[in-house]
Amino acid sequence: MGKKGKKEKKVKGADKTAAKMEKKVSKRSKREEEDLEALIAEFQNLDAKKTQVTETSCPPPSARLNASLSAHPEKDELILFGGEFFNGKKTYLYNDLFFYSIRKNSWVKSEIPNPPPPRCSHQAVVVPQGGGQLWVFGGEFASPNGEQFYHYKDLWVLNLATHTWENIKAPGGPSGRSGHRMVLSKRQLLVFGGFHESTRDFIYYNDIYAFSLDTFSWSRLAPSGFAPSPRSACQMTSTPDGAGVIIYGGYSKVRVKKDVEKGTIHSDMFLLKQDGKDGQEKWSWSRLSPSGSKPPPRSGFSLAVGPAGRAVLFGGVCDEEEEELLEGDFYNDLYLYDTAKNRWFPGVLRGTKSEKKKRRRGKKAGAEDEGAETKEEEEEAVARGPTEVIKEIVTEDGTMVTIKEVIPGAQEEEEDEEEEEEDDSASAPMVEPCPRSSAMATVRQGKLYLYGGMFEVGDRQFTLSDFYCLDLHKMDRWEVLVEMDPKTQEWLEESESEEEEEEVEEEIKGAEGEEEESEDSEDDQEEEEEEEHPVVQEGETVTDYQIRTEQYWIKLARANMGPNAKDKKVAKVAVAMAKVFYEDQ
Repeated sequence: MGKKGKKEKKVKGADKTAAKMEKKVSKRSKREEEDLEALIAEFQNLDAKKTQVTETSCPPPSARLNASLSAHPEKDELILFGGEFFNGKKTYLYNDLFFYSIRKNSWVKSEIPNPPPPRCSHQAVVVPQGGGQLWVFGGEFASPNGEQFYHYKDLWVLNLATHTWENIKAPGGPSGRSGHRMVLSKRQLLVFGGFHESTRDFIYYNDIYAFSLDTFSWSRLAPSGFAPSPRSACQMTSTPDGAGVIIYGGYSKVRVKKDVEKGTIHSDMFLLKQDGKDGQEKWSWSRLSPSGSKPPPRSGFSLAVGPAGRAVLFGGVCDEEEEELLEGDFYNDLYLYDTAKNRWFPGVLRGTKSEKKKRRRGKKAGAEDEGAETKEEEEEAVARGPTEVIKEIVTEDGTMVTIKEVIPGAQEEEEDEEEEEEDDSASAPMVEPCPRSSAMATVRQGKLYLYGGMFEVGDRQFTLSDFYCLDLHKMDRWEVLVEMDPKTQEWLEESESEEEEEEVEEEIKGAEGEEEESEDSEDDQEEEEEEEHPVVQEGETVTDYQIRTEQYWIKLARANMGPNAKDKKVAKVAVAMAKVFYEDQ
């Protein structure tokens, strides 16, 4: 009893801490979100002037990341909505809607009255009811300079048969967030995790909500067991029976000290399962110990659900953080997770030469059996070379033990090697998407479609608009649907004067942040010594105040900026700090 009570206390304490942090984030972000609401309202006013549905044939969508790409539930079409683009100076958010015809290999832009406002990092799920529907929840909007964020908590449905958008106003839903995950589980939408960020604070979630497609109502689930830690951008896949979901990986960060944040890439797996009859359902969390070869740790990967309910994971990035330096290794590999067998394996492309070798050995080409395909894929993954197999075992006390085993690659016969060399000389090099993160992916009729995303080289970001297709039955080669040369993309470098202005603004924000922290410390009933700034005298103008207190603010600015800061820049910051303080009085 004592142990159980202690655990319950721990959980309650964590809930209180999370609620307290959410209150702080909400308070600090309220002012900046109000500023962005006015900008969002302008976009909505422009959209409100559109009264008719217009569909126009168009070139492929512009370069973007963190959009949604969904497969039409009834037609051979893909639906792309929203996303973001950054050109080095300005952030652009989209709410445009595109339909891609797989059969015609062509794009159509669809302008429908009263759409959701521009956003990225939202979630979109298609359901077959009513001629097909696209449900969209949450996401974020950013100011053009990318420094302020507005997190949506709205729910929209696009009726694909009638081409109409509808804002579903249902109380009791999740708070505003982005980077969450949403999937269809039987007759409800399940929303898990995500994060909310303001200029100075952030919070990650591990709550889970259900939206009923029958009653159009939200409910917050309270599963038993140990839930995943708070995170965003995880992989969330429905179980084959539709009675639960599987969570893999994700990303979160914590503040280890003032102005120092530490990111964590998660690689654990959980099962959320539903038991009981309708009206008496009970949900529970449990940790999964998958077999096979798990993907190396990463964030920003793309995910989709392939044939036989296999989860497909592509690309991503592993960031290495050292002090203020952040460097990332980007991936373009493919991993598949068999939800029925609880097993990971790498998705290895066979290539055309492999098919020739199979014919020479008398194997049947184009096998339809899913079990046979899975076996062949796993065998071929091993045949490529040494494979590290990782098995996680959870003990009774909750401790996870990781067992690693390196399996050496199978040796080919000399005759096969000679045939392979002959094929190499005759076959063209295999084309594949370049390494990237935050790309859009979906599966239709057993084919994986991949659009856009981004990668970084030094301080420069390359946002992509290329488009690829891979047959998950054949696993032979990537097909290029839209090409793009990243080197042709314009990148606007900031001038030295602009950088100085930004640094000045950062220092001002730092001064404002200190005042905000003072307010928060009062809320937390923590007494801290605070330096008294020179008071504004009655009838004193801002200019008079700045002249009278000039040396004080220069001294304070110098203390904040350090001894190596230029005198001219220190003076600018001092004037700005004095003005901010004067206006607050």
